[in-house]
Parts: sequence; structure tokens; C-alpha cells
Amino acid sequence: CGKSMLARRLPSILPPMGFEEALATTQVHAAAGLLGPDAGLLVERPFRAPHHTVTVAGLVGDRTLRPGELSLAHHGVLFLDEAPEFRRSVLEVLRQPLEEGEVRVTRAAGSVRYPAAITLIMAANRCPCGMKGLADEACTCPDTLSERYLRRLSGPILDRIDLHLQLDPISPRQLLFGEPGEASATVRTRVVAARQRQVDRGQAVPNGQLPDRAIAAMAQLTAEGRRVVGDAADRFGLSARATTRLIRVARTLADLSDSDAVTAEHVLDAQAWRALTPA
Repeated sequence: CGKSMLARRLPSILPPMGFEEALATTQVHAAAGLLGPDAGLLVERPFRAPHHTVTVAGLVGDRTLRPGELSLAHHGVLFLDEAPEFRRSVLEVLRQPLEEGEVRVTRAAGSVRYPAAITLIMAANRCPCGMKGLADEACTCPDTLSERYLRRLSGPILDRIDLHLQLDPISPRQLLFGEPGEASATVRTRVVAARQRQVDRGQAVPNGQLPDRAIAAMAQLTAEGRRVVGDAADRFGLSARATTRLIRVARTLADLSDSDAVTAEHVLDAQAWRALTPA
């Protein structure tokens, strides 16, 4: 159904990097020894897609204190394809960087901090063989095996993923002869406009990186919006983290629709994007 293709297209709809972003990204890549002596500033947002055999050191930084994949994706996209195939220890190390936007590497050679403000994308099949849900019922995986496979993604990690989407397979006929989708340039125009609204509001960072203390001021909910958030937290057993993330997504949806206030409709749409189910 094109999960990997969609992930690789994401940088093309993100706003171009500003000078400060380009400088920070270039410094990280230079520290990793990936740039030649005559290289200029990186102007394209990075896209990093490590193999599922990557180690913790490869993700956060090795014994020589070189930055790992998390920092190399700073101001860009980190894509983990077939996420359940990654070692549990590798996935769990994502927790702190996703919260704080930086990586702390401590090795025998010393300690260092690297930035890691990333957009994380994780893709997974529904079962180990990858055939579950296909029209010809080619999958032979028992349900218990499929459940164990997806449970490799822990609750705390899933709690930090803002959008949970199920993509269904499409036929080759649809892929080759179906109606074309929107061009990335068209989508980027809307994204840039939404980001500009955030800047005009006085935000130094995008909605996804807003500190909790700033949410009340920057994501003002209508009375009905507050009620819907409260109902969602009760009905779906949301943690405080998941609730604030729901509000951040609703704030972004409001920005995309050119709305100052975050309404109940925006919150309900955010719930749908998170694919919430009762606890």
C-alpha cells in the first residue's frame, strides 16, 4: 500500500529549512564526519532510514561520541520501517529524545549532548509474514503470533506517536491507472501557511514541540472543545501525555483550517487520526 513511499515523501511537504535549522543540521553531520572540507550548509531536510539491525549505539551515538541516526535526522525525518523487527532496547531508547528533542550520549570517552528534534515515522505490517489482510488470504500466521508481533511496540512508545493510521492494500490497477493524488508542492503550501500561523502566534517551535506549559496559551480550546477533550480522556483512558498530544494535533488541524480557536471538530478529527479505541 506504499507505506515506505509515503514516508520518503514526507520531507517534500515540510517547510524549507531556515538558516538556524540548516546550520544546526550541518553541524551534526559534520560531527559525524559525513561532510567534506568544502561542503556548504545542508539545505534539504534529512531523511534517515536505518535498517532494523541497527544497535542502540548506532541510533544514539557510538563509543567515539559520534552522533547516531537520531541526531542525523535532526530537523528532518527518522523512518523505522518494519518497526516490530527492531530490537526492543533500540525502540525504548527513543522515549527521552521524543520528549526532550535531544540525545545524551555517555561513553568511556566522555559525555555529549546532540540535538534530535525529529519527525518520527514507524511502519509495521499486521503480522510477521506481512500478508495478513490481503485479498487472497495468503497469511498463515496464527492470531496469537500476530498479536505478539505488534506487542513488540510498547505502550510508552505508542503513547508518544501522535498519529496512528491503518493503510489498506491497493490493487496494481489502482496504483497505475487511478486518479493522481495531490502534488507535494500543493500540500507544502498549506503546511508552510500553517507553520507561519504558529510563528505569528509567537511560537518559537512547531506545535508538536510545544512545552506543556505553553499549550494553554497557544492552543486555546473552545468550551465545547474542552468538553470533548475531557470526554476522550475518560472514555479512552488517555494518559496526561496522550491528552496533551491530542491537543497539539487538534491545534495543528486548526492551523491548517486557518482557525484561531481549537474547536470540538478539530479535537474529534485529532481523535480519528490517533485511531483511539476504549481502554
